[in-house]
Amino acid sequence: MYPRIFSCLIGYAFGCFLTAEPVARHYAGKPCSEIGNTGNPGMANIMHALGFKPGILVLIGDLVKVILAVVLCRWVLFRSTGAIITLYAGLGCTLGHDFPIWRKFRGGKGVATSSAAITLFHPLWSLVAHIFGIIVTFSTKYLCLAGPIVPLAFGVCMVLTKQWEAAILSGVFFVLALLCHGSSILGIRDKSTKQTDVLGALLKKKKKKE
Repeated sequence: MYPRIFSCLIGYAFGCFLTAEPVARHYAGKPCSEIGNTGNPGMANIMHALGFKPGILVLIGDLVKVILAVVLCRWVLFRSTGAIITLYAGLGCTLGHDFPIWRKFRGGKGVATSSAAITLFHPLWSLVAHIFGIIVTFSTKYLCLAGPIVPLAFGVCMVLTKQWEAAILSGVFFVLALLCHGSSILGIRDKSTKQTDVLGALLKKKKKKE
């Protein structure tokens, strides 16, 4: 039990480092809380407000902090505990990213960190979950659904393969995603949440190039 608890705590420490903060200060000279319409320290907000390159830097940084936490916990500190430590470290990272103590627990939405965690734990089933998430997102045009759909689909895969502890942790990722995307998801019903035709935009971009 102790390796699981400490892995989560270590992950939380890594997760509290919001890559968007130094990126925003470098490219805009102000904190990420003052960037864009939402002030969200995530890739989407930074990319929308500052451009493609800053957004990608934020994404890479968010992925790297999960990788570092997993490597430290899974392969250095608690090697004998097994692969499940990956999810605990990733969960800690997501909690730190979503609720950083230094930012009064107001952070990002944890899409990249949770996706990285499940991918590092089981790449094959993660791929299945992400493909399902992409299909749902493209078909509904609601980006906010991707956050909870991916861990939910991954959890179903864990149940089908009888990996019960991983299934429970996937459920926790799912609940966290619902908390972070809740207002947007509720907005689908009253149509206050805008649809984004990602696939259509990509196809238009491709036609312009041709």
